Amino acid sequence: MSSKDWLEKDYYQVLGVGRTASTGEIKKAYRKLARELHPDRNPGNADAEARFKEVSEAHQVLADEGKRKEYDEMRSLFGSGAFRRGARQGAPGGFDISDLFGGGGGGGDGGGSDRRFGGASFSDLFSSIFSGGTGTSQRRATRGRDVEAEVRLDFADAVRGATLPLTLRAPGVCDTCQGTGARPGSPPQPCPQCHGVGLVTRNQGSFSFSEPCRECQGVGTLVTDKCPECQGTGGVTKTRRLNVRIPPGVADGQRIRLAGRGEPGSRGGRPGDLFVHVRVRPDELFGRSGDNLALTVPITFAEAVRGVDLRVPTLDGQVTLRIPPGTPSGRTLRARGRGVPRRDGSYGDLLVTVEVVVPSQLSKEAAAALDTFADATGPAPREHLDRHTAAKGGSHG
Repeated sequence: MSSKDWLEKDYYQVLGVGRTASTGEIKKAYRKLARELHPDRNPGNADAEARFKEVSEAHQVLADEGKRKEYDEMRSLFGSGAFRRGARQGAPGGFDISDLFGGGGGGGDGGGSDRRFGGASFSDLFSSIFSGGTGTSQRRATRGRDVEAEVRLDFADAVRGATLPLTLRAPGVCDTCQGTGARPGSPPQPCPQCHGVGLVTRNQGSFSFSEPCRECQGVGTLVTDKCPECQGTGGVTKTRRLNVRIPPGVADGQRIRLAGRGEPGSRGGRPGDLFVHVRVRPDELFGRSGDNLALTVPITFAEAVRGVDLRVPTLDGQVTLRIPPGTPSGRTLRARGRGVPRRDGSYGDLLVTVEVVVPSQLSKEAAAALDTFADATGPAPREHLDRHTAAKGGSHG
């Protein structure tokens, strides 16, 4: 995005948040709008697609603290009128151009430093406004926009990692005209208004001001015979299919950055990045806590009393756990190294919680055996409860 975009676009209004909104509020508003406007939910809706791009662009600036600060500073400077075209050097409320470029003796960065806003220096920014130059700043290579997509994974694939096909719809260079906008064999002609520069210059007092040519929209050329594929725009919405590698251990809600897989740049600029939002489907057996997997296993009362060697499933096989005698319901045992892979090559653990199952019905034989067991073990140790009841004066009826 260019410095002109930062000046002309109110990203706070695009996301529907106030200027004092927190980063969390900005991300929440973006996620809501991205879900509503995503091209997959609005196939063929050009307005929704354009809004989706605006929302993504606004989020890219406002969710980054550094970019947001630069954006706010730039708009504040221009909003105050400090750089009105009618301002004259030395005039009250005006400005000293030498301060902008470090050539004056005033404050600021000093020493000829070149303060930057959104990747563009002051000299880059104001050359397109105040200079009467050749318009090279209008024609420099521009980085492509970042693209956002969402994928849904099964639980096991999220733990192990997976390669998924992804289909993207995004603007790209027209293959028919190679981005010129003209019918093949009929190249664009230099604009007669700006003579191919893309800028027109006018004098005002001691300054000369340049602005984009209205005849050619700052391009410097005019298309007289439009390309039948893109209708003279030089770009079309393309469908791209690519394979995305999801690393092992990815968590639900995580965002993965794929450098250079976004929209192509213009005029030879490098492409943007692709950000993939991961959504993980819940598993029937396993839960997850950080790098650990969680599993609940039922055992009988007899197994809890006597102990048992229990075979439990993992994502890649089985493991045997020793349930010690007298294990209470709700106790958690640990199978080390059977959890989620980490970046350093180690693994989390499998946490197995045992749950003693109490039968709702008993056969005559089981009831008789349970009576024998109760007589042999005696009553439950509840003396402390009895003492507490006696101290309170007994029960109240």
